[in-house]
Amino acid sequence: MVSLASQIIAGDRRALAKGITLVESTRSDDRAAAGALLEEAVAAGKSSLRIGISGAPGVGKSTLIEALGQYLTDLGHRVAVLAVDPTSALSGGSILGDKTRMPSLSVNPKAFIRPSPAGNTLGGVTRRTRESMLLCEAAGFEVTLIETVGVGQSETAVSEMTDLFVLLLSPGGGDDLQGIKRGIMELADLILVNKADGAQQALSQQTVADYRSALQLMRSRSQAFTSEVLACSALEGRGMDAIWSCLDAFKQQLVAAGEFGSRRAEQAKTWLWSETAAILLEALKDHPEVAEELPFFEARVQSGELPATLAAQQLVARFRGANHDG
Repeated sequence: MVSLASQIIAGDRRALAKGITLVESTRSDDRAAAGALLEEAVAAGKSSLRIGISGAPGVGKSTLIEALGQYLTDLGHRVAVLAVDPTSALSGGSILGDKTRMPSLSVNPKAFIRPSPAGNTLGGVTRRTRESMLLCEAAGFEVTLIETVGVGQSETAVSEMTDLFVLLLSPGGGDDLQGIKRGIMELADLILVNKADGAQQALSQQTVADYRSALQLMRSRSQAFTSEVLACSALEGRGMDAIWSCLDAFKQQLVAAGEFGSRRAEQAKTWLWSETAAILLEALKDHPEVAEELPFFEARVQSGELPATLAAQQLVARFRGANHDG
C-alpha cells in the first residue's frame, strides 16, 4: 500500500488535504503519525517561495490572491494558498469561506486552496500553518501564499514563517497612514495599495507616495533591498506582473546576500521555540497534580486574592516539583 507521504510527494491533492487534516488534528493519538508524515515530507527536499499576505478586513486579500494566483499559474507555477479564518470566541466555529472568494483559483488544477480556522492561536495564523506549508512544498507547489485572518496589527507571526511579507492597504491619505502601526510596516517587504481603479486611482497614487515617504523614516528588515510600495487593482487584475517581478527580484537579492538562508534558519528556530512552548503548556495543563489545583488558583485569581503573575509562578513550581518527585 502506497503511504500517505508518497501520495503527497507524487502530487495527489486529495492526499495533501488528508495530510493537512492529520497535522491539524488535536487528537493525541494522531501526533505520532503526523510527526512521521512531516519527517518524510522534509526528506523529500522540496521547497517553495513562502509569501505572507496581511491586511485589514475588507482590503481585498482574497481578491488579490485570486488575481496573483491566476497570474502565477498562467506563468506555469503551481500555487498553494493557506488561508486562515478567524475563529469565534463564543462558538469556536469558523466560516472557512475563502474558496468562495476565490472562484477561479479554487478550480484551477495548478492551485490548491486550504482554509483553516485560527483557533486560539494569535498572530493571524494557525498553530499548524508551518506544517501545512511543508506538506504543500512536498507536493510540489512552488509558491505558497499565506493569507492571515486580517484582524489588526497582531499579525506579525506570519512574517516569522515566510520569506517575504506583503502588507495590503486601501487607498487613503494621512489618516490611513496614522492608523498603521510602525511595527507591521517595518516588517513588510512589499506594501500594496489595492483598489487602484475607477475614482480611487488618483487617491491610490497619492497613498503610494505617502507610504514611500514614511518608509524612508523606517528601518527595513532586510539589508539586501529597500521595501517597496506599489499600487494595484486586484479586482481588475492589474499590477500582478509588477508585484511578481518585485517579489522575484527581492528573492534573488536575498539569495545573493545570503539573507534567504538566514531567514529560513530563523524561521526554523522560531518554530522550534513556539512548538516547545505549546507542548510544555499542554503538559502543564494535563498534569494530574496541576489539574487538581488549577480550579483553586483560578478562583483566587478571579476573586482578586492572588495576582495572576504569582499564581502562574506557583503553578509552574507545582509542575516542576511534581515532575522532579516523579
